[in-house]
Amino acid sequence: MAGEASARGDIVELALPARPDVVSVARLVVGALVAADPLFDEERSADVRLAVSEACTNAIQAQMACATNGSGEPIVLRCTVAEGHLELAVSDHGSGFDPGKLTPHPEVTDPARLDFEGGLGIPLIRLLSDHVEFHVTATGTTVEMTFEPRTEGEDVVLVATTG
Repeated sequence: MAGEASARGDIVELALPARPDVVSVARLVVGALVAADPLFDEERSADVRLAVSEACTNAIQAQMACATNGSGEPIVLRCTVAEGHLELAVSDHGSGFDPGKLTPHPEVTDPARLDFEGGLGIPLIRLLSDHVEFHVTATGTTVEMTFEPRTEGEDVVLVATTG
């Protein structure tokens, strides 16, 4: 784990083996960083931990599924802690994907939704992050997420997404 200061804030970067058991490490590190900021309450901290879990899980699955790169390369979690917000980036060495081309799921109230076991990670990341971008390159995918604290009484509005 490396830490450094930048004009944008303090940076913590982790190179994690592409194995499912390291998702808990990512959650713990990010949780500790968020807990140190008094602007982020426990509920918002839980949002951040869930989003980083989904991003890391997707990165690990993408990398493990890529026969040419395999799981030998680490995934990289980069956290930038700045005044009033947290920036997270999760990078993999998988084959990449276009989140705009994901198969839409039926609405939550539709019984056909029970036919879908997975595929909620990207919609959850989009819902929980204040800003999210997906960057696909020849060497993999990077998901960049920004989180800001919620003001007291501010609720997240759940909106159905298709991608």
